[in-house]
Amino acid sequence: MSKVVKQYEYTALEKTLEGVRELIVLGPSKVDAQTAYEMRKTLREKNIRLMMVKNTLARNILAKQGIELDATVWSGTTLLAWGGDSIKELSNAVDELVKVVEKKDTKGDKNKVAIKTAVADGQSVSMAAAMVMPTRKEAIGDILSALLAPASDIIGGLTSVGSQLASQIEKISEKEAAA
Repeated sequence: MSKVVKQYEYTALEKTLEGVRELIVLGPSKVDAQTAYEMRKTLREKNIRLMMVKNTLARNILAKQGIELDATVWSGTTLLAWGGDSIKELSNAVDELVKVVEKKDTKGDKNKVAIKTAVADGQSVSMAAAMVMPTRKEAIGDILSALLAPASDIIGGLTSVGSQLASQIEKISEKEAAA
């Protein structure tokens, strides 16, 4: 392949992966055309992209973006999946898809699509960790909850003393009115 063609491929892949910080690296083996089409169609409905990449080009582009992955990830055929609202949504969709592909397999080959690694915010994580990571909205909710809990305790403490005092004054005034 000529240097010009390689440069075109590199530039196109670089533009495609620009700004991608959350992705899943898959290793497809023995995936037929029909299965590949169904995989892409299923993920496209969830706003997730799937792309077969050349290992050296993908490794160089991701390294340029600050994403360093183990050398074992770049062995064999590599398929990148990215998109969705969060790594949690992405990993759950890909995991579900892998299970569907394995279930549909009639030949008993359970490793048609192997999950090599997941990348969350530029860091390599296990697929199990990626599936339970909070989404952006969940993380903001947790932070707000953590910030508001002590404040609500303080407000509760301040208002409870005032309400107890008001209750005691009311009882005393009722006794004086009755006497």
